Amino acid sequence: MASDEPKAKKLKLSEEEKTESPTKETPSVKLSPNSLFGMGNPLLDISAVVDKDFLDKFSLKPNDQILAEDKHKALFDELVKKFKVEYHAGGATQNSVKIAQWMIQEPHNVGTFFGCIGKDKFGEILKQKAQEAHVDAHYYEQDEEPTGTCAACITGDNRSLVANLAAANCYKKEKHLDLEENWKLVEKAKVYYIAGFFLTVSLESILKVAKHASENNKLFCMNLSAPFICQFFKDNQMKVMPYIDVLFGNETEATAFAKEQDFETKDIKEIAKKAQALPKVNKKRQRIVVFTQGKDETIMAFSDKIEVFPVLKIDPKDIVDTNGAGDAFVGGFLFGLVQEKPLDQCVRAAHYSANIIIQRAGCTFPEKPDFK
Repeated sequence: MASDEPKAKKLKLSEEEKTESPTKETPSVKLSPNSLFGMGNPLLDISAVVDKDFLDKFSLKPNDQILAEDKHKALFDELVKKFKVEYHAGGATQNSVKIAQWMIQEPHNVGTFFGCIGKDKFGEILKQKAQEAHVDAHYYEQDEEPTGTCAACITGDNRSLVANLAAANCYKKEKHLDLEENWKLVEKAKVYYIAGFFLTVSLESILKVAKHASENNKLFCMNLSAPFICQFFKDNQMKVMPYIDVLFGNETEATAFAKEQDFETKDIKEIAKKAQALPKVNKKRQRIVVFTQGKDETIMAFSDKIEVFPVLKIDPKDIVDTNGAGDAFVGGFLFGLVQEKPLDQCVRAAHYSANIIIQRAGCTFPEKPDFK
């Protein structure tokens, strides 16, 4: 409906691009393989609907994302034994790249993904799943640690994620990213995305990619990812922040970020504004900050403006699993960015893909998108 048309359709990715991107529907850019680059923690998701007793036993909050500690060792086995589980290729960044590729459809392998896996059965499943998703995954394979897993414990609309990084924690810049054939793939990309979770693994790898993007005026995107990243890895986070062109997060992460940065506000719009104004290296692009709020409107800070976008309405009974909704949102947004779409169209694609994913188990999707 015309009344719902957000004003942000006039917003473009940089001042210099305004003349190239009219406000009307823009034709899609011809995409080539490896245009979108993602790097992160590849995990095999083990997903199940659980009960409150299970959450209580392992001191889990209904809606949270944490790294597994010693007290969670038994959780993975018990989850498989007690509940009906499903296995899905996961990990935040890999999910987003997968969704972007699904939205793109053709050509295949527009999305590239780097991460570390073990030489084991779960690693083979991840390789197979990436291939099926037409993502050009180049894993660093090692045999010291098994492939990482993430338990998705679902109760109603909530999901509690417990990640056991294992092999994902073993990514080595000098053994993978620095290799000439791998770095060539990085150089081919024009949009980069790394979830904040990777700050716990390889800051030096993130900075190498971020600096390359900044020096070549390409788009570098990152996600706050979880409150614990904002709290316990804020030094790493703030080393990367000057290179971030597009920052994603949800309202819980935004609030945690604001608290750690002494923003002295809990207002999500104000937090977005303040995050947008943080120092930035590449002055040719103003930072864009995008905060989702579940079923409430999405907030975007750009060029000293705040825009809000209502999400697609959905009947609560159609929601199967919110696990992966944030990753799907980013995937849809990346689909728009890599095609140089105006920002309102990026948000529209993001809302569409998130809406599809929450109606299915895990971060899975139908064969083809129905997105116009």
